[in-house]
Amino acid sequence: MDSEIAADYSPMLIIYKSGRIERLVGETTVPPSSNPQNGVVSKDVVYSPDNNLSLRIYLPEKAATAETEASVKLPLLVYFHGGGFLVETAFSPTYHTFLTAAVSASDCVAVSVDYRRAPEHPIPTSYDDSWTALKWVFSHIAGSGSEDWLSKHADFSKVFLAGDSAGANITHHMTMKAAKDKLSPESLNESGISGIILVHPYFWSKTPVDDKETTDVAIRTWIESVWTLASPNSKDGSDDPFINVVQSESVDLSGLGCGKVLVMVAEKDALVRQGWGYWEKLGKSRWNGEVLDVVETKGEGHVFHLRDPNSEKAHELVHRFAGFIKGDK
Repeated sequence: MDSEIAADYSPMLIIYKSGRIERLVGETTVPPSSNPQNGVVSKDVVYSPDNNLSLRIYLPEKAATAETEASVKLPLLVYFHGGGFLVETAFSPTYHTFLTAAVSASDCVAVSVDYRRAPEHPIPTSYDDSWTALKWVFSHIAGSGSEDWLSKHADFSKVFLAGDSAGANITHHMTMKAAKDKLSPESLNESGISGIILVHPYFWSKTPVDDKETTDVAIRTWIESVWTLASPNSKDGSDDPFINVVQSESVDLSGLGCGKVLVMVAEKDALVRQGWGYWEKLGKSRWNGEVLDVVETKGEGHVFHLRDPNSEKAHELVHRFAGFIKGDK
């Protein structure tokens, strides 16, 4: 029967013996809006017709309604949502709320990328889709791309990538690939990326990164099982360089293709020490960019700002996030 459970990954999803997958979170969507929300308008655009994949673009209303042809260019944020590569979308209320707040606070143009999810589309599909989206975004660098909001308003000398959890993992890998594959040879650093923000990044490894990381067997088993479901073909499991960015000797952070990095972690998040480890590894590498201090939110857990966006600490996170994009010291 269709109700027989093959694997239970609550509170994320359930897989039934029939092959049906029931996602328990992140399936609700909200439409984009031409009516300003927090001073921001939005619309959806297809970036990969072959795979029917879209992204959501956010723009401050004052920029959208500007009548002058010589519109002021705004920083460009490309955002990758989290969800363990398994749940959530760029169109969920969670991410629509966050991006609207971030764009309002940052006064930037933002592109929120949707990508295909595991287990139907295992790793590396999410990376491949994200790369396709990033190349589509950069097709507007000369100001003559297919999407007016990007061609007219995006300042490609100020491009920032960001994401939370799995999206932060994707952000790291896109930034590495952008430098390696010379995403933007026209730019000074060839990657075309000014900076990245990693919010509660989903990095992991079979052994703790330091003596402060949790050794709780149930927690570690859960985190590793999520990765195994997302990437069943990883021969090294959670030591795969896609996820074991911090301890893997094959990951050389000196090739990170951006000028500055902000890492944000939460004290009660099981992933907190991985975020600190990334920051430390980057600081010790031959990378010549600017590594900002880690921003750690005390007393909070993983992606707390998405769960309770109206809390004081969530507002503080958005403020720091926006300050990085605006160049605040």
